[in-house]
Amino acid sequence: MPLRFEKRYFLLASGLLALEILIALCVHDKIVRPYGGDVLAPIFLYCLVRSFFCVPVKRAAFSVLLVSYLIECLQYFHVLNLLGWQRYRLVAVLLGNHFEWADLLAYTGGVGLALLAEQLTKTPRATPNELRGSGG
Repeated sequence: MPLRFEKRYFLLASGLLALEILIALCVHDKIVRPYGGDVLAPIFLYCLVRSFFCVPVKRAAFSVLLVSYLIECLQYFHVLNLLGWQRYRLVAVLLGNHFEWADLLAYTGGVGLALLAEQLTKTPRATPNELRGSGG
């Protein structure tokens, strides 16, 4: 997996991180903070991966989804408590500390949105007939 820097994805990741921090610090509702943040988290990770690694879209998306699910499963088993890290606020915020089935759905939706965005922004390729010229 070759390394490369992709400015567009890095800027998106930076913007998403800022938005996630803003949500965490300023939004105290029952929809945007718990679910909006969980939809944005895998999109942020996806953009971060695509910022630095030359990896196919589907592989990056699937990897991010697996990592998101893994982190949620670690919450189910209270890994922060088992490791004695529950008192470190930053770690608790980054990894979370409460398992919720709805979070898995939110992560899936976030990865789905990332894939949709990739599809919508994909540069169309010329068909073989267009390359040869349609000599009609």
